[in-house]
Amino acid sequence: MEGKSGLLKLHAAVALFGLAGVIGKYVSWPAPAVTFGRVIFSSIFLLIFMLIKKEKLRLECRKDYVIIIMAGAVMAVHWTSFIHSIQISSVAIGTITFASFPLFVTFLEPVIFREKLKVSDLAAALVMIAGVAVTVPEFSLENTVTEGVIWGMISSFTYAVLSLMNRHFAGKYSGRKVCLYEQGTAAAVLLPFLFMFRPVSCNLSETAAVIFMGIFCTAIAHSMFISSLNKVKVQTAGIISGMETVYSIVFAVILLGDMITLRELAGGAVILAAAAYKTIKN
Repeated sequence: MEGKSGLLKLHAAVALFGLAGVIGKYVSWPAPAVTFGRVIFSSIFLLIFMLIKKEKLRLECRKDYVIIIMAGAVMAVHWTSFIHSIQISSVAIGTITFASFPLFVTFLEPVIFREKLKVSDLAAALVMIAGVAVTVPEFSLENTVTEGVIWGMISSFTYAVLSLMNRHFAGKYSGRKVCLYEQGTAAAVLLPFLFMFRPVSCNLSETAAVIFMGIFCTAIAHSMFISSLNKVKVQTAGIISGMETVYSIVFAVILLGDMITLRELAGGAVILAAAAYKTIKN
């Protein structure tokens, strides 16, 4: 029963992650504003929760503060580029290209942690590149799909960097504490950029959607995901995480009528298959 509850919690968390992309498409605000709203409401929620639980907020050393602030800046770029990719193309394009982040991990991990590059990982990376290429109808910056793929790959790359940076905190701090610092930093990084845009129209539905994204799709979803790892194998969690793309596309079809093309379906299937293989192999 504990295993089943862990799986249900894991799927619920991944579904909420997938819903975040749909909300990003629905809200008409610029991507930095959407991301700022997401991280600020999530940070406030996490801070209140940790204060109620009387959890220790301080980090252990100065080095950890430096790394976590750098990670927060990377997070700001990651989520902003992800939302922008979805806004200028489609939910499918943004989430499919984001799912290719193991491609960058494959090449970054050996460099950063001096680990040997495996032939199987290299083969999976090449398959992912082919999957991304399939989703692009034509390599032209005048094409919104191509532009969306480029921003999606930026999101994918920065998420790979963020994942590798977070390895430093594995087992050292709770997921909530890491999220609080990183998202708080992301909010501080994004704040100056908000003045570069015209004031957004803060209608009730869009504001409520961003608050929902921050609290439920970010703070609560991340907490559920982390707590589920106590009952579910990491390998299983990695495979189910790949379902974020599927959930996003299904939500986009139901809520926005944003249909997926055969090209996107084919490319997404190739990328997800390669990501699942890499997860199982590792």
